[in-house]
Amino acid sequence: MGPAERHTTPPSAEDIIDLAETALAAMPAELRAMVKGAAILVEDAADEDTVAELGLESPWELTGLYRGVPLTQKSLGDVPHEPDTILLYREAILLEWIETGEDLFGLVRNVLIHEIGHHFGLTDDDIDRLESE
Repeated sequence: MGPAERHTTPPSAEDIIDLAETALAAMPAELRAMVKGAAILVEDAADEDTVAELGLESPWELTGLYRGVPLTQKSLGDVPHEPDTILLYREAILLEWIETGEDLFGLVRNVLIHEIGHHFGLTDDDIDRLESE
């Protein structure tokens, strides 16, 4: 099954994870190194607390979120907490997919790049450059 395959039913959380893992494996090594050990999780939508914490009006505005301490801020003395997680919000991604008509694989890849990039302090220009690679 290629990433361009047409879905006849809404892609499941497992489908989104498969796309995300494929996208992550194909990303530049510098990005992959930044998120080594991070877990990719898919939830249907952001919860009320997350929406409020980010000052959003609706969970549909959020396609992804990186939770964790950037490697740049971790020290050897830090007590390891739960692993960093990259959350992908399935319903918001599917809504954007329907609205934009963009390839689902490309969309999931862009959400991942944006979440990783912003988490590690990359500029929008850096992120645009990575997206075009």
